[in-house]
Amino acid sequence: MLNYTTSFTPKPNKPHCRRDTTHLPSAQRRRVHRPGVQYLRHSQGFGRRMPGRPNRAPRRRDSRRPYAMIAVGCALLLFLASVVWYINRSVTVELNGSEVSVRIHATVEQLIADQELDYRAGDLLAVDDSVLEKRGGERYSVKLDGKSVSEGDLASTELLGGEKLEIGAGGDIYEEHEVQATEIAPTLTVKGSGPIKYVETWGVPGRSEIWVGKVSGKTQDRGVVTEVQDCVVRASNVNPEDGKVVALTFDEAPSTYTKRIVDILRKAGAGATFFVQGDHVAGHEDAVAAIAEAGFELGANGYADTDMTELAGSSLRDQIEKGFSTVKEVSGSATALLRPPFGLFSDTDWAEAMDLVSAVVTWNIDSGDYQLQGADTVVENVMGSVGNGDVILLTDSDAVGEQALSALPELLSRLREEGYRVVSVGELVASDPDLAEEVSLSKVKMPDGAVLPELASDGDDAGE
Repeated sequence: MLNYTTSFTPKPNKPHCRRDTTHLPSAQRRRVHRPGVQYLRHSQGFGRRMPGRPNRAPRRRDSRRPYAMIAVGCALLLFLASVVWYINRSVTVELNGSEVSVRIHATVEQLIADQELDYRAGDLLAVDDSVLEKRGGERYSVKLDGKSVSEGDLASTELLGGEKLEIGAGGDIYEEHEVQATEIAPTLTVKGSGPIKYVETWGVPGRSEIWVGKVSGKTQDRGVVTEVQDCVVRASNVNPEDGKVVALTFDEAPSTYTKRIVDILRKAGAGATFFVQGDHVAGHEDAVAAIAEAGFELGANGYADTDMTELAGSSLRDQIEKGFSTVKEVSGSATALLRPPFGLFSDTDWAEAMDLVSAVVTWNIDSGDYQLQGADTVVENVMGSVGNGDVILLTDSDAVGEQALSALPELLSRLREEGYRVVSVGELVASDPDLAEEVSLSKVKMPDGAVLPELASDGDDAGE
């Protein structure tokens, strides 16, 4: 029950003066109680009074708040609806030549069900191709953008739109079986003639298989299942496309004459290729560096003056690798260009070391300078036989160097008079667009899956 209090004067019949409250603050005026009027106590829970603060009238409720909440809710619902639509939107794919609409991220299996596709399933075959179970094979044959999709992947392969699907009758499958495989090694043949020899076709092994069925128990020789790709080494002449071009090459470098030979070539504006013999480098490191700094091409003779046809296996590979590494250590430039001593590099050498060399370079014109018959003889030997695209052999050794210094200026002058441009082997090859497309002289890389070949048996077309 509410607790009321009554305001009254102790002596109601006695005249009294009322206090003028008209000038009091509003809060003070409210505190003045009139006689005979009942008031509620604030302690009973009516009104709000905070310590140290006068009573205030209750706040008016904001009439716009419900509308704002409704607007926010509508926006949220619209956003969620947009997300749901985007996640489940339709996209178009091409199915057997016609466009169809599917839900994005639908699987190929769902597409088949939605389109009510029904094709004949393939059969389950034994290893000898006899039928073990009719329609026990693949239910459908499916290609997605030209690539086959196995039946086990149909339920997980999703469509995003724009794909091209080809779905048809299912294919036959073989029973589970064991495979006894035999590798077929590629063989090597060397074809053509000329001073530039390179790997035209790398050898890739083939494969033959025997199958043993786990259901039928049958054994079947399936023959060759992967054809072998035999290796071909091509020997080629150079046919410059424009003008008369010859390559000048020096064997057995470096020597005490190398720097002066480089100066003569540079002043004449001629190019050349120097083949470095590894065991000649010690004491002449600056000469090899001078060749590289002048911009001339570097190759290798191997490490020593050894007939490589008399080497085999690791001995052959060591001779080649050591020669290349010596050139790189001294000049800073890697090379894979080989001129074997005496120009001899057999089919067996190719089969055992073709992954090490970018090309083997011999020559068309032998100057005969190593016979030491004089500078004039050297010049005449070259000029009497030279032709467009030829590779000329000279020697940079301590025994022949003095003669080379005498012959070289006259030889270069005569070649210019005949209209020849004197270049390196690499520049000569680049002058023949067809050959340049086939061979890289700077590096060698055996393709993935390729292997070193075996030699072709007698009767094959070697030397064709």
